[in-house]
Amino acid sequence: MKLVPIMTIEEAQKLVDNWIKTTGIRYFNELTNTAILMEEVGEVARIMARQYGEQSFKKSDTEVNLADEMADVLFVLICLANQTNIDLTDALQKNMEKKSIRDADRHKNNEKLK
Repeated sequence: MKLVPIMTIEEAQKLVDNWIKTTGIRYFNELTNTAILMEEVGEVARIMARQYGEQSFKKSDTEVNLADEMADVLFVLICLANQTNIDLTDALQKNMEKKSIRDADRHKNNEKLK
């Protein structure tokens, strides 16, 4: 088993930024990265539809890797956060607080979830 140190969201943002500036040369513009994000989310959706939904895999889908595709989504999302000066740790904390207040009883009272 490969032991991997835990990475914070802040560390992930710095890691991606360093990779972009050294290997990727520069960030694609925000609109290009948004389009790339949509493409990567589509690849995750295609795998999910085939692996967990009713669609069957095509012969060209034999080498799909859901974890890798999700990592692609995360990478591009982090790129966009870096480009727009969003601290994802802070944003996630605030979002969880919002959800915790707004949805305190919502899901408990949802008959569809019981």
